[in-house]
Amino acid sequence: MNRNKRKQKKKSAKKNSGIKVYRRLLSYVWVYKGLFAISIFGYMISSATQPLFAELIKTIIDTLQTEDRAGATTLPFLFSGLIIVRSIGGFIGGYFIAKVSTNVVHNLRCEIFTHYTRLPTAYFDVHNSGYLISRITHNVSQVTGAATDALKTLIREGMTALGLLVYLFYINWQLSLVFLCIAPIIAIIVKLASKRLRRLSTRLQESVGDLTKIVSEVVNSHRVVKSYGGEAFEIKRFKKQSRYHRNQTMKLAVTTAIQGPVMQIIIALALSGLMYFALIFMAKSSTGEFVGYLTAAFMLPRAIKFISSANSKIQKGIAAARSLFEVIDELPEINTGNRLLTDCKGEIEFLNVSFGYENAEKKALNNISFKISPGETVALVGASGSGKTTLVNILMRFYDLKKGQILIDGYDIRELKIENLREQIAMVNQQIMLFDDSAKNNIIYGDINIDEQRLLNAAEDSFAMEFIAELENGLDTQIGEHGVTLSGGQCQRLALARAIYKDAPILILDEATSALDTKSEKYIQSALERVQKNRTSIVIAHRLSTIENADVIFVMENGEIIEKGNHKKLIELKGTYAQLHEMQFKGLDINAKT
Repeated sequence: MNRNKRKQKKKSAKKNSGIKVYRRLLSYVWVYKGLFAISIFGYMISSATQPLFAELIKTIIDTLQTEDRAGATTLPFLFSGLIIVRSIGGFIGGYFIAKVSTNVVHNLRCEIFTHYTRLPTAYFDVHNSGYLISRITHNVSQVTGAATDALKTLIREGMTALGLLVYLFYINWQLSLVFLCIAPIIAIIVKLASKRLRRLSTRLQESVGDLTKIVSEVVNSHRVVKSYGGEAFEIKRFKKQSRYHRNQTMKLAVTTAIQGPVMQIIIALALSGLMYFALIFMAKSSTGEFVGYLTAAFMLPRAIKFISSANSKIQKGIAAARSLFEVIDELPEINTGNRLLTDCKGEIEFLNVSFGYENAEKKALNNISFKISPGETVALVGASGSGKTTLVNILMRFYDLKKGQILIDGYDIRELKIENLREQIAMVNQQIMLFDDSAKNNIIYGDINIDEQRLLNAAEDSFAMEFIAELENGLDTQIGEHGVTLSGGQCQRLALARAIYKDAPILILDEATSALDTKSEKYIQSALERVQKNRTSIVIAHRLSTIENADVIFVMENGEIIEKGNHKKLIELKGTYAQLHEMQFKGLDINAKT
């Protein structure tokens, strides 16, 4: 992560203090305030038994010092009763706080995942997938610690400490004031430790993101790694990042480990002083009262120790929650349109469209204007970087326009609901994306009302059924992550089947036949010609042989349309298209032209 990003994060962290972030996290708990109240009630019962134990010890000693030992037979029952009451209270508190916290974590995880689906494409362009994945896995688990164990410990032990302090003040308030003198020292230690814990937790979460990124890249690109002998490099890179993660983990562990003992030492010194003053100021008190007071005082360190450990979990949770809220606070795709296109004919018009990517030196599209009639097939050709893919990306509203207009059937696409706009378009990308699922579910992806006949027709029309029929379980065969069990051509045919199944009035094919062999390509071309008859089609192609029958061909260069016409007309023009065609006929790659 570069320095600018780190500076931005630091500025953001200053704006969002730990208290504000934790308060926001607890707002998710407030939804379950009824269950939370029951949990607190349970912990109140459990915590109330602690000072009662000290009082019971006082009573036992005072009873033993009397001659008749009146009431001594009831003391064992009181002791057992306190244990039972404490256990019941602990169960009620623990069960209901767990119920609250698991719901909170579930809701938070679902909210982040849902927000991921609504974020614009530009967000994913600048954020590494490793960080995005680690936020919803590792960071959410850190929030779990803050919203579950830590909150449970904080409530239970906090009430216990409060109950013991009340009991101490009840027995001897003057002496108890001496013990409270250490409170400011403890507060300073907690504040310093909290600040360091949050900082280290943030670094730790970033390092987990880096580790996830490296693993993800190696898993997804393992063929490239093996082909180019990158194993040693990747191992070295992973070990370096893992060492950094280990160092940050150790720093966090040391800070957490030191915090408790330091506080214990301070409390122990305070208790020693308390015992000294108790021997002086409680000389007239009964033995039972003296022992009961010291028992309650010596029970306090345990509660404070647990509160200290809860604080470390809370600080980790705050650091994690901050990163999660950064995602939640990201603005989703602009979806302010309210029109619905119900009977789309497929007329597309670009009016003076210009577009540039963020931080790019030059525009990807420059003052583009054209009109595509319903049912027309338009091909886009040109060297890489000429703006072909950008053109279809903004038509799909993966990126939003700042200059110009795009109309579908006369409606500005920004006036349409974004879901409705994308319902009108089926797209086959150059980079085929298949899911680790069955062939059938990859074809019908996104459709909850399955049309079996349309599914079979799509598989037949794309010639995917030829290889699907030979698979072990046919359409129900699992194809593996990214279709790893299929060939490149088979993956592309499956993606074409998905587009055909969608049955949208507009079809976009971004190098949809690039991975096909000559025989398959001929089959697909025949299928596409049949499918394109009733659809407006935009075809991006490097193989010019695949678009010779297009109604119109746009030749693009540096974000502009420099030539327009059908194949025959452009060949006769003897311009850029004719040169590209000649180069490809001779076996050269048109991408070589700049």
